[in-house]
Amino acid sequence: MGKINRALISVSDKTDVVWFASELSSMGVEIISTGGTYKLLSQNNIKATPVAEVTGFPEMLDGRVKTLHPKVHAGILADRSNKEHMRQLEYQKILPIDLVAVNLYPFEETISKPDVKFEEAIEQIDIGGPTMVRAAAKNHAHVAVVVNPTRYREVISEMAESGGQLSDATKRRLALEAFAHTASYDSMIASYLSGVEGEKERFPREMLLSLKKELDLRYGENPHQMAAFYREAGASGPVTEAKRLTDAPLSFNNILDAEAAWQGVVDFTEPACVIIKHNNPCGVALGETPREAYLGAYECDSVSAFGSVIAFNHPVDEETAFELKELFVEVLLAPSCEPGALELLKKKKGIRILEVGKWEASGEEKAYDMRRIRGGLLLQDYDSDMLGKDSMKVVTKTSPTDSQWEDLLFAWKVCRHVKSNAIVFAKSKKTVGIGAGQMSRVDSVTIASIKAGEKALDSVMASDAF
Repeated sequence: MGKINRALISVSDKTDVVWFASELSSMGVEIISTGGTYKLLSQNNIKATPVAEVTGFPEMLDGRVKTLHPKVHAGILADRSNKEHMRQLEYQKILPIDLVAVNLYPFEETISKPDVKFEEAIEQIDIGGPTMVRAAAKNHAHVAVVVNPTRYREVISEMAESGGQLSDATKRRLALEAFAHTASYDSMIASYLSGVEGEKERFPREMLLSLKKELDLRYGENPHQMAAFYREAGASGPVTEAKRLTDAPLSFNNILDAEAAWQGVVDFTEPACVIIKHNNPCGVALGETPREAYLGAYECDSVSAFGSVIAFNHPVDEETAFELKELFVEVLLAPSCEPGALELLKKKKGIRILEVGKWEASGEEKAYDMRRIRGGLLLQDYDSDMLGKDSMKVVTKTSPTDSQWEDLLFAWKVCRHVKSNAIVFAKSKKTVGIGAGQMSRVDSVTIASIKAGEKALDSVMASDAF
């Protein structure tokens, strides 16, 4: 371990940087800084040396060149245990840099803006920042690198306890975080460029993913499995963006079922309810109100609805919440909940309420449906084609009536979300029987008919058979 005497601070995310720099300065650490960070520190009476004074060269090209200079990078990369390295620093009058606090231009934030211009995105590709981060991370035996503002306090705390030093273990952990930071950043850039109009291949030659842990989960698919939820950088989704209105923790299965529930309900514009169990719908219905839709969906299979995940595509009102009061529900998703409805729902033990906001079934044409296998990844287009009446051919002697057409199209939308082999019986825009995930399609029909009972009379059927 070596004492930290000199730090370079250049951050895009300026969260807590004034406090961090102030603490370093109070410990006698000399601070070098750039551009907006230097200006902020000076405004807060924190002594800092502008990087141009260190390099003897002004910032150039609208800030594209600031820190790309041997007096910066030799100071970071010099191996303190190598006498020749230190002799060269002394000969060139270069002082070592012991700590690098850098985070990068907000590329993800920029490309998330609607209608962002390509030129704007290009300007948010950081060059000097990743170079300094990688240099410091490479030389972590002698240099601490901090890319995450949430690390400032633990760094200061350890330095205060150890006379201005950081342990090898801490510097190694910070270096790992730094390499992950630059890898994620480069991955976002590559993904963005591969999706630019005229550049996008249907399936790219190299698939790069940047994922960040969002939260630890209660458990995995089974109680003995540990699990966590990761969010894809630069991408968004209804469940990932949802606001959690209750404190009950989510499980692996909760998230899978919540995604399936929302994908099933967002296809419809009129009030709809989807009840999901084990990633399959056990009841789907449309109605004049969310309450009517819920009652129709529940009636399809009230036994399976126990411990289910339920989604509405319209705000949940108090009347709907009242109908739900006796049913054990794991997760409820909706664009919003009226205050009275939320008050009622929060009384339900263990319920997780996710407010999805205004979210439409769009954008999937730009994304991929991914399935993990050991040692690889399968990619396909999302199943987002919505076949209409005009694209269908009647092959029976009797043509469907108008009401049967409505039920057939409704059943077909539901069938997309049922695991193969999939069979859906529907009547009056409500499912009356669903057969899912059987090895034989005949068994799926049998199960759907058993579930429907007498309600199968005069219903229509949808199947995913080819």
